[in-house]
Amino acid sequence: MKPWGGRFRQAPDPTAERFTASLAVDRRLWPHDLIASEAWARALGRAGVLSAAECAEILRGLGEVRQELEAGAFPFRPELEDIHTNIERRLQEKVGAVAGKLHTGRSRNDQIAVDERLYLKDAVVRIRRGLAEVQSALIDRAAEMLDAPMPGYTHLQRAQPVLLAHHLLAYVCMLARDRERLEACRARADVLPLGSGALAGTAFPIDREALARDLGFREVSTNSLDAVSDRDFLIEFLAAAAVIGMHGSRLAADLTLWATAEFGFVEFSDAFATGSSIMPQKKNPDAAELIRGKSGRLCGNLVALLTTMKGLPLAYNSDMQEDKAPFFDSVDTLEAMVGVLPPLLRSLAFDTRRMREAAAAGFSTATDLADYLVRKGLPFRQAHEIVGQIVRHALDAGKGLEELALDDLRRFSALFEKDAFDAVSLEASLRAHAVTGGTAPAAVREALVSARRLAAE
Repeated sequence: MKPWGGRFRQAPDPTAERFTASLAVDRRLWPHDLIASEAWARALGRAGVLSAAECAEILRGLGEVRQELEAGAFPFRPELEDIHTNIERRLQEKVGAVAGKLHTGRSRNDQIAVDERLYLKDAVVRIRRGLAEVQSALIDRAAEMLDAPMPGYTHLQRAQPVLLAHHLLAYVCMLARDRERLEACRARADVLPLGSGALAGTAFPIDREALARDLGFREVSTNSLDAVSDRDFLIEFLAAAAVIGMHGSRLAADLTLWATAEFGFVEFSDAFATGSSIMPQKKNPDAAELIRGKSGRLCGNLVALLTTMKGLPLAYNSDMQEDKAPFFDSVDTLEAMVGVLPPLLRSLAFDTRRMREAAAAGFSTATDLADYLVRKGLPFRQAHEIVGQIVRHALDAGKGLEELALDDLRRFSALFEKDAFDAVSLEASLRAHAVTGGTAPAAVREALVSARRLAAE
């Protein structure tokens, strides 16, 4: 018998029963469903709906159900549709008819809403901790690379020299924002929907504030219609997850590019690479490529739930059953990503010599030569034009800036003196960018201190 079967004369069609069942997806909510059911039993006891003996018997039975689930011995029954009904039916087998009182004043609509919020709050804690571990790995590698210049890029063209440490710390900043977004999402999910019933609120004198305290929620929902139909907290999580995935993808894109023979800046450890089934010489950065690839899942999960929710009238609709698959998939994907990134990052072998050579090539200090003229009193736009002409001259001569003679420079401006060549050295270029947030070694050392504080928060 279905828990809703009283008004029906005809049994469900087996194909419809299979199609509408959600147990295969929502069974992972069992710890949270049990916690919420235990709290609801206590709330019914405080409200006088359950006697003390009835409440104790239900709690005892739920404890036995928990033991079965923890031991992997729970008899899941797909025909019972979902995890809520499976637990309730097993409770009935344990304690008898009194189990039927547990659902008094409660609907599966507010039941699933509270389960998902509890699950999300736990997942956010784990993922934020994982992101902090990724930050720590980046910070540790950055601390090793304080004297390692590399080319900075715009448009994938060499632009200006930066420290490798500075580049790595950029991702620490991104992940700090990701952790903030997740925490804000968790805070907005910290609202108790239980007690909202199917849509109109429960008809029994439940102390919802006490129930919220029992379940660890900051506050209670203020509108029962909104409480059972709201999935904003999941959409926010999926949006935050998509941004995290995008950041992971950009880091992976950097690393896979740097690992090419054309760049040669980094080599992946054998432990985080694979070979080719046909080409014996290949070493492929599969772990990084899959981080990049899985970001597409995270973006897709956000779009999927937004699309599901966008046309739904209030309050609950069965369409919302489709919220769990993208939610759980994003949790699993994020946890996998933040699990593999720290050991992957710590195993990378950077070729700092090749990076330094690349950082010094390609006229990367041309902006510093323009800045030299600015310090001599020339407006920047004029300085930019003059240095552009010098670069053109050097290209035509097949030389780098450092290979030009002073007379070559003075053909374009009489403001050039011998110290101009000091300004365009790699080390001088790095030292010059000493503002807060810049790539000068002193600034990056300060940034490392701040980054360690961010990761520890």
